Amino acid sequence: MPVLPLADRLIHYATTGDGPPIVLAHPLGYSQAIWDDVVPRLPRHCRIVRYDLRGHGRSGGGGGGIGAMVRDAEALMEALQLCDAVFVGAGIGGLVAQGLAVKRLDLVRAMVLMNTAAKIPATATWRTTQTQATDMAPLVEPIIARSFAPSARQSAAADSARTMLRACDPSGYAAGAAASERTDFYVTTARLTLPTLVIAGSADAVTPPDLVRETVDLIAGSEFRLLQGSGHLPALDAPDMLGDAMCEFLHRIGH
Repeated sequence: MPVLPLADRLIHYATTGDGPPIVLAHPLGYSQAIWDDVVPRLPRHCRIVRYDLRGHGRSGGGGGGIGAMVRDAEALMEALQLCDAVFVGAGIGGLVAQGLAVKRLDLVRAMVLMNTAAKIPATATWRTTQTQATDMAPLVEPIIARSFAPSARQSAAADSARTMLRACDPSGYAAGAAASERTDFYVTTARLTLPTLVIAGSADAVTPPDLVRETVDLIAGSEFRLLQGSGHLPALDAPDMLGDAMCEFLHRIGH
């Protein structure tokens, strides 16, 4: 797997294809492996780049907040000479997408914001649990319960999520959760006018559809897609519906 060496960490990434770029940023607690079933469903003429956020997967430790994650994405895209990309961000990856689009419209021509919001709230108890995490084991099942419909919690998709969560560095997870908690992009995201597809899952208890719709209302000209029966992780529990929605959007914007 290719590695981008930064001053204070290594960023692991994978790239396939050659053409208009699509960059994929995963949710909190997971890795670029979450896109395994999505990449084959995306247009073959595109160059698809996915990477591990800092503190996740094989990338270096967390810390530094969303601003640092945005700088990581910026550095990766510059190193790979990507511009006018469609940036796809899920969960915390969606916060990265919004921050990057505000900062570097030369790099981002459109966004897909998936199961995310301009500000992602959490209950006081859950916030403390996440931001002080020192062991992933106690977090796994509560995360699964909030991320999947009841009927899907014992599925292969949920088992894939469990595997990634258990492998996540708890310090990286805690740093990412703290970064998400401190982020409020309502004002800056409301300035964006680029083509944006915003996706929600009807069974998502982490970023419920009503919360996701608030972000749709912020971005002029954005469009909303609700995936019925999907939870917080459509890349795992609804890859066909997700792939169809993304391909339709890419076709509409001529990417």
